[in-house]
Amino acid sequence: MPVLATWSPLDAALDILLPLGLVASTGSGLVIDLDPEGPRLGSGPTLADLVRSGPTLAQLEPPQTARTGKVTAGTASGFLSNGGVNAGEATPVVAAMIERWPSVVLRCSPRDAQPPGSIAALPLLPEPFTPVGTGRVVYQRCAFSPGRKPEGVVLPIPRRRTVEALFAGRRPPSKRDPWLRAVARLWSLP
Repeated sequence: MPVLATWSPLDAALDILLPLGLVASTGSGLVIDLDPEGPRLGSGPTLADLVRSGPTLAQLEPPQTARTGKVTAGTASGFLSNGGVNAGEATPVVAAMIERWPSVVLRCSPRDAQPPGSIAALPLLPEPFTPVGTGRVVYQRCAFSPGRKPEGVVLPIPRRRTVEALFAGRRPPSKRDPWLRAVARLWSLP
């Protein structure tokens, strides 16, 4: 199963938006929040709940379609809020989720050091404020970003309706959304 980890220490919106976009770009997947102080999204159980009580098989697997009983693209995606548990305690549950979901994005705590292998998501700010990342780096362009392209991947400015849809737990309305298409290419970063 494809798994990516994201880390965004400088931009709270990008910290949530990129993992949601990565999952939406695959059609079916799950964001698992590894940050004990992360936001609560949705009303379902949290990662901490699953660690405390043990997950059921239904909680470990993506929702199935009624007709086929199989997960199909665009039918299952979600955000598993953390609920206050540290990543080490959640390892068995996270590993079980990774085995069963078509794709998983791990949202790492922005207060910790960049985890090895994670994608650093940084805002593209003008000099001398342009942050510099190491390893796999993605820059998010904004209205006042410089024209010069730094080393790494630069994402276009997302459309307002794309951001609204992702934060509301929906896939953006256009399958040809430029930001979502750019985000989809991150799955193949070396």
